[in-house]
Amino acid sequence: MHRSVLAAAALAAVFGCSGMAFASNEAATMVGTASPAAAPAGAAHPPTSYRAAVARVSPSVVTVYSAHALKPANGSKRSDKVMNLGSGVVIGADGDIVTNYHVVQDATELAVAFVDGTVLPCRVVAFDAESDIALLHVDATGLQPISMADIGDVAPGDVVLAVGNPFGIGQAVSQGIVSAVVHRGVRPQESFIQTDAAINPGNSGGALVDATGRLVGINVLILSQSGGFEGMGFAIPVDLVQTVVAALKSRGRVARGWFGWWADEAPHGEGVRVIAVERDGPAQRAGMVPGDILVRVGERPVQSLFDAANVMIGSDPGTHVPVEIAHRGVPATLDVQLGPVPAWKAGLEASEVRFRGRAR
Repeated sequence: MHRSVLAAAALAAVFGCSGMAFASNEAATMVGTASPAAAPAGAAHPPTSYRAAVARVSPSVVTVYSAHALKPANGSKRSDKVMNLGSGVVIGADGDIVTNYHVVQDATELAVAFVDGTVLPCRVVAFDAESDIALLHVDATGLQPISMADIGDVAPGDVVLAVGNPFGIGQAVSQGIVSAVVHRGVRPQESFIQTDAAINPGNSGGALVDATGRLVGINVLILSQSGGFEGMGFAIPVDLVQTVVAALKSRGRVARGWFGWWADEAPHGEGVRVIAVERDGPAQRAGMVPGDILVRVGERPVQSLFDAANVMIGSDPGTHVPVEIAHRGVPATLDVQLGPVPAWKAGLEASEVRFRGRAR
């Protein structure tokens, strides 16, 4: 009997009901692992199988089942439930699991199923709707947390594997490459890893891992005009996931302040350069100008766009933050008082989310 069938039977016991309608509602992976391309002459021979990486990752990826109560129809007193599914990733041996917020949003009951068929009830510890990340917890110990990659080591052309539960068929793996790595902000529409590894309904919140099984991102979106996978899937970068989860665990929420700058990679590997500042915004009021090189923000060194995008997480508006810069080669420290995230930045249009294919 397939493990997904066993999980379904166990879920009926966990949720205390039977005959529930199952609906795939998240963004996911297709079955099948393609063979890697041949290596150039003189290069190290690529692996012919990724089974070791999959074996390492499988115990750390779960299916997340969320039950939703349906309103009784035509005056009926019967309360029905519909169950949606997504995926999640174990990040702590003591029961911490990360997934997408939209996987568990408005759920009345939650349970997770492990690859060995174990099903456990779980709860939402905290969530951050803006980054679409939720922290779950199950009462269990001795779980196998996934290993984390260094986002600075992730680049276009790297082989990646998407692991999750597409269409509720059970845990499956697809293989592709990193198509692009973009870091402009803290939302899935602004910072993402693009991949051509197949992603389909059921795998939102699942793992995108490298060829050794280290987590590089959490699958979240697809870009599609048909509603199905068309070769463009997106994952939340692992560094953003770690930053948000740390804030959720320490404060139960994610504080965000606005610096009022835009940055890009500096030429010749010089770090991160400010390319624009908001007129009368926090950065400009502190004396920052385009061309300045960001060196450190508070306690965080800024060495890449990843760092520059994540520094707005963790500090409330009104907080004074020391920012070390290099202005025309001369070191300087500015006192930046953070402002609130402006409405135009906070209010990303829902149409963009739908177009990119966030599954519901």
